[in-house]
Amino acid sequence: MSVQREKEKIVLAALVGAFDGQENLPSREEIGAKAAALSPLLGYTGDLKNIIAEAESTIPQRMNAGVSLVDIDAAHDEDWIHKREIGTTYADAYGGYLRGEGWKPTVVNTLLNGDGSKILGLLQDPKSEGAWSRRGLVIGHVQSGKTANYMGVIAKAADAGYKFIIVIAGIHNNLRKQTQQRIDEGFVGRLSDPSNRVSIGVGVDGSYPKPVTLTTINSDFNKQTASVSGAQLNDFKNPVVLVIKKNVKTLEALHIWLRELNAKGRDRIADVPMLVIDDEADNASINTNKPDINPTVTNSWIRKILRLFTKNCYVGYTATPFANIFIDPDAFDKDAYEELFPKDFIHSLDAPSTYFGPDKVFLNEDSSDAILRQIADCEEYLPLTHKNGSPVAELPGSLYHALDQFIVARAIRNLRGQERKHCSMLINVSRFVSVQKEVRSFIGLRLDRIRDAVKANYMMPEEKSAKNEYMARLKAVFDAEFAGNEFAGRHYAWDDVKASLWGVFEHFRTYVVNSKSDEVLDFAKYEKDGIGLTAIAIGGLSLSRGLTIEGLTISYMYRNTRMYDTLMQMGRWFGYRPGYEDLCRVWLPEASINWYKHIALASEELRQQITRMRQADMSPRDFGLYVKSHPDSPLLVTATNKMRSGEKVVLNQNFTGILVESYDLPLDPKISAGNEALIEEYWRAGFGGDISETDKGWFISGVDVEKIDEFLLRFKSHKDARQKKISAVEYLKAISDRYPKGDVLLISKGAGDPDRFRLGAQERRAEDATAEKWRVSGYRVASRGDEKLGLSKDRSDCCGSPCCRRFQE
Repeated sequence: MSVQREKEKIVLAALVGAFDGQENLPSREEIGAKAAALSPLLGYTGDLKNIIAEAESTIPQRMNAGVSLVDIDAAHDEDWIHKREIGTTYADAYGGYLRGEGWKPTVVNTLLNGDGSKILGLLQDPKSEGAWSRRGLVIGHVQSGKTANYMGVIAKAADAGYKFIIVIAGIHNNLRKQTQQRIDEGFVGRLSDPSNRVSIGVGVDGSYPKPVTLTTINSDFNKQTASVSGAQLNDFKNPVVLVIKKNVKTLEALHIWLRELNAKGRDRIADVPMLVIDDEADNASINTNKPDINPTVTNSWIRKILRLFTKNCYVGYTATPFANIFIDPDAFDKDAYEELFPKDFIHSLDAPSTYFGPDKVFLNEDSSDAILRQIADCEEYLPLTHKNGSPVAELPGSLYHALDQFIVARAIRNLRGQERKHCSMLINVSRFVSVQKEVRSFIGLRLDRIRDAVKANYMMPEEKSAKNEYMARLKAVFDAEFAGNEFAGRHYAWDDVKASLWGVFEHFRTYVVNSKSDEVLDFAKYEKDGIGLTAIAIGGLSLSRGLTIEGLTISYMYRNTRMYDTLMQMGRWFGYRPGYEDLCRVWLPEASINWYKHIALASEELRQQITRMRQADMSPRDFGLYVKSHPDSPLLVTATNKMRSGEKVVLNQNFTGILVESYDLPLDPKISAGNEALIEEYWRAGFGGDISETDKGWFISGVDVEKIDEFLLRFKSHKDARQKKISAVEYLKAISDRYPKGDVLLISKGAGDPDRFRLGAQERRAEDATAEKWRVSGYRVASRGDEKLGLSKDRSDCCGSPCCRRFQE
């Protein structure tokens, strides 16, 4: 990294930290004044414009801790992290590294001490005795910082005593290399390039105890690595980390090395607590075979590696968890053992407030109108159903228009002082390499013509430059898209932008990105020299999952897929866009825009479901995933072979006129005492409604449905009654638009105490009583006629006919 950029980062970190915790957001003038005061103290004499812009984007950033759905019936103590002394060496170093990169301190605190500590607590204490195994899933957002999160978990796990950590980084080489670079910076502290093992990131501090890595940015774990490295895991004082591709040969080589050199002839490795982080866990890790067939090879090797260790934890990370939920939780194989279903926990991450995500792109009308552009002319040039080797006669006009947008946007970013920042365009119109190369040829030809036009005209008077076809197109794009945009209190005119156009081509590169390409889209190489790369990435599958395209500004995608998860993962345009969010454009066909809107809503429903189920004390096994079906298209939740244990169920519940009761009751005195205290709390507050007395207790009318939902979710039911409770809550939520108010009846038979807010006991016999629950005889808690209490006479006299039921509704 250049010295200039390093100084900029130091000033940015100090500037963001100076305003951290301030209740009111500072103005641009206040940020500028503080930057001007700090920069000379830190030895920086360059332009502050870009630093101020980044600070403006970072300072308002907020992030809440996520929500966990856990198996509360499992014998696991989440508070083990607070019951023994755990060092903070690796976590503190990683936190300091993030703050040095300009992350807001409060966000770093949430990442490490909020989500990081929560997820670590959901893992097993590595110092605990005996054999154990934990399975979990962390749900993030596409391009939202999942890598940063699991690196925080890795750092905290290493502090706690995990000795061996495997990061499985997707199925493509470029994603594995990208992940290795980040692990090197944030955890290892040393560049893993054998020819240049300099200290970087967290390792710049000479006292940092650098972990060992057996993979490099150039090479994955392979047979040669396995044979050359004669060391055993316990030979290393510091933690050992591997970043591997999700590849059968790689997994097999790793298994052989672990079995031969570490298990030493024994069945399992007993003295090394290990953690597997499976990035993109819904891709390739899932067993897609039928239950009566052996697991798919990749899935099987991951499970076999876990099985080698008596102390193992597996945590999958994904933004599209649909396939993971459909894993059969009871699947077992005699060689691979238990499946990867997240039986112990599911943790849903919150995205920072500055996240440029599906909500902003597809659901918010104001922002989506500015961002989205419709592709209506691609089918005649690049049909959705084209084949490998299909000739490309020409590119659609919309793609050339998007290219013009990209050039103008880059010129504006340079004017904003972002010339040393990367700026990219994504073109994803085919999965076939031959077609990608032809697209590149046409893009290259058009770029040559635009470059020649700009070189000849960017300094010319407008009356002359406007006569050039390509200059006229660029001006038309500026006028239509960017003329009104403001940055740091300034509007840039076309004359400013035109004068900046020639600089766009200084570090301009076009790449074809696929598994067969020898070209490497290596942003780090340019950043090291202080250069902001201007890149067009043309590709297919390699651009569709995991890979971060730095500075992505213009996206053009014309692809067809029927699967929720694949569509959402193709959204490489999600992420963070400090100082240039207003310049971003996303080109999609109309059908895809509608599909994305639907999937964004379905994904948000899924996250809300996790929160409600957590409140209802339900477990991942209870997580009967339901995803809103698209009404007008054959969209699939995920690939059909990933849904073998899934069952299509139409959830159309109607509890109108139906009495729903929880007749399985817990026997735990603590649960009963907690429920009594909860009733007292809400009763004292009157549930926010109007209270009147009846013959058998108290009737409260006009209660907000949200208040009823809140009470039901906090009320502790027996585990066998939780599904009924969550179904009732879902039903109330579904009808809340029509019926925002409800009634609450507190039944008290016998000696109740209204002054102390205590209900009298209901006497019931029990059937099938066990040590942990008993079931009310006749499956009834309420008495006959209780449902009439509080109703007016005309409603309580209802005969039950259809007309009366309609009247009650």
